[in-house]
Formats: sequence, structure tokens, C-alpha cells
Amino acid sequence: MTTAEKNVKASPEQLRYANILFYGAWSGIAVMIITYLIYVFGILSPHIPLHEVPNYWGMSADQYLHEADIGQGWAWAALLGKGDFLNFLGIAFLGLLTIIGYLTLIPAYLKKKDTAYVTVAVLEVLVLLLAASGFLGSGGH
Repeated sequence: MTTAEKNVKASPEQLRYANILFYGAWSGIAVMIITYLIYVFGILSPHIPLHEVPNYWGMSADQYLHEADIGQGWAWAALLGKGDFLNFLGIAFLGLLTIIGYLTLIPAYLKKKDTAYVTVAVLEVLVLLLAASGFLGSGGH
């Protein structure tokens, strides 16, 4: 490591964002483990019984959604009461971490009057929300 590399320090905003990703990722993983155990131990009944799952393996995504009576995009949210869909919570949370991180940076950059970084952070949040919304025809995922 060069002297210049040793003298580089992360800004408070970079540390905040990194901490959100670090603790958020571990929290998301914990949620996925817990919801998986809920599924495996049958605490909540699944939308598709475990013994029927192999019947869907060879299907295309569209065929699977049709045969399993699951809508596209955000339709999975209506099935969160089912054991096999509950684990989507942890995955969705992990997907939200970048947005959460940027949202926490906006007030800090506003306080510093750093309009360039405020603009980038706001645009990043808007682009990610638009992409996740499904308005662009991507199905929301």
C-alpha cells in the first residue's frame, strides 16, 4: 500500500452508506434464514405444496406463473401469508438497501450544501424506484 493510499480516509457519508449496507445485508440474511425455517417447518402453509414443486421445474417463468396462479411483478406481495412466499421479504429488503442508503445521504449532503451529490442521490433513488415499480414493463424485478 502506498503512502497516498494510507492517507485516504472515508467521508462520514461513505461510512454511513457502508454501515447501512453491512448491517442491512446481515439483517436481510437473518430474515431470509428465519422465513426459510418457517417454510421448511411448515409453520405457514405454502402456496405450492412441497411435494408438487418438482412439477414446476421444467416450466418457463410465464408458464409457471400461470399454472401456479401467481401474478407477475409485485403480485407476490399478496402471497406473503404463504410459507413459500414469506422468504421474499428478506430478498426485497436486500433490494431496498441501496435506496435506503441513498435516502440517508440526501440530508447530509443538503447540510453540506453539496448540490451535485444531492442531485446524484435523488436521481439514483428515483431511477431505482422507477425500475422497481414495473412502469417500464420490466415486471418490477
